[in-house]
Amino acid sequence: MYPALKKHFAELAELTDAEFERIATCFSEKRFKKHSIILQPGDAVSHEYFVQKGLLKTFLLDDNGKEHILQFSMENWWVSDYQALHTGLASSFYIQCLEDVELLYISYEDRRRLCDEIHQYERFCRLKVTAGFISMQNRVMALLKNDAQSRYQQLLNQYPTLFQRVPKALIAAYLGVSRETLSRLHR
Repeated sequence: MYPALKKHFAELAELTDAEFERIATCFSEKRFKKHSIILQPGDAVSHEYFVQKGLLKTFLLDDNGKEHILQFSMENWWVSDYQALHTGLASSFYIQCLEDVELLYISYEDRRRLCDEIHQYERFCRLKVTAGFISMQNRVMALLKNDAQSRYQQLLNQYPTLFQRVPKALIAAYLGVSRETLSRLHR
């Protein structure tokens, strides 16, 4: 059951078959079509999602309707509005499918319960949260101190397949540049 999830856990945690079976009982599967919105501002957030297949974007709209992309989430990534998930506040973000997606999801309560029950699951979650925090810090630092060319090159080096899967306008929004600037950078 859920071979991609099992392989993903094995990268950071040594789970017995019984432990993984217990974990797997807390997950459910959901499929969404391209362009579906799975979360929007104001929604209550009670789940986090593991991407088995497909691509999503997490974004917000400013007061002028301009889109600001926080992240793209592809296979083997986790996605949610984590502030809302952990605090009980309403969501601040949209999460939208850029492709047809297959997700596994777990409730906050089940995640918390599993962390209490299974040490290796708690270890996995701690390491994933830490890696996500570091990644977000690196992104903020790149936005603050790197020029557009450097940010473009960094994204291309880290996620080369993203450029085949995401329209250039969305790459530009993620990098914080105009579409025209992105075209110049691409050349």
